[in-house]
Amino acid sequence: MAHFAELDENNVVQRVIVVKNTELIDEDGNESEAKGIAFCKSVFGENTRWVQTSYNRSFRETYAGIGYTYNVSQNKFVPPNS
Repeated sequence: MAHFAELDENNVVQRVIVVKNTELIDEDGNESEAKGIAFCKSVFGENTRWVQTSYNRSFRETYAGIGYTYNVSQNKFVPPNS
């Protein structure tokens, strides 16, 4: 299962959802974050913003939680009060 964090206009996480890996498969048979984002937008609306997060921290350093901030320049999630 893949996990995606919804961000507000300040890059603060509003919620984290689980998406089936099959929703991430691109035309070459590879998992794609862009495909997962497109799926999230199809369910929650085109005006929503999503970033994939890793439960086992294999990328973006920290698993996103509500209230965490996504630091774009560092490509990672930062917990509140850090």
